[in-house]
Amino acid sequence: MFINGFDILWDEIDDYVADIQSIRSIDQFMFNKPVTFFCGENGSGKSTLLEALAIKNGLNPEGGTRNYDFSTYDSYSSLHKHMRLWRNRKPDWMYFLRAESFYNVATKEMEYSGVFSERYHDQSHGQSFFSVLMKQTNKNGLYFLDEPEAALSCQNQLALLYLIEECVKQNCQFIIATHSPILLGFPDAQILSFDDGKVEEVDYKSTSSYQTMKLFLDRYDYFVEDIKKMKFENHLCF
Repeated sequence: MFINGFDILWDEIDDYVADIQSIRSIDQFMFNKPVTFFCGENGSGKSTLLEALAIKNGLNPEGGTRNYDFSTYDSYSSLHKHMRLWRNRKPDWMYFLRAESFYNVATKEMEYSGVFSERYHDQSHGQSFFSVLMKQTNKNGLYFLDEPEAALSCQNQLALLYLIEECVKQNCQFIIATHSPILLGFPDAQILSFDDGKVEEVDYKSTSSYQTMKLFLDRYDYFVEDIKKMKFENHLCF
């Protein structure tokens, strides 16, 4: 692995990240697998920590490689300034894929690459996501993915699992924030839950993503009837 772990110097932090309970629970942390997932509810802090790790490694806050240098809107915390990384070795390549700002990265890619551009805007949202993943993953690489499932079909999420597996065989490390019960199913990954105001390692079937999806699939008819009832009782219009 390229990053073995990190510690946080909390005495120096004075912005909003100090109020995110899950991250605040971390003083030191160790990565123990080449693939690590951050999971948890919206607002639990997983993307904030992933962002800080990417920036600390010299990547642009909105995504891309280390060669991307632009800003649409600066909303990231100062957490990266107060982290110390424990590095094992230097990667040959790095990439930060961020779902919410991928449009901006795709636009900049056209500007930076000119006639050699991959022209991601000419593809569907899902196709462009998978194209950049295929293009930017190389051996001996370090990759930060923030909710990559946002544009991917279930089939392409499975394809991403196979891509990650092939990259791991070529000495790559992935740190991924996700809600996807499909991606979380990657074998032998380190899964960190950011729920309940703390960061703790959990097994796959203990994640809220897996449990919620399993409950929905197992009791689909119940949920359908419940939704219909809610629509009737509340005069909802869809």
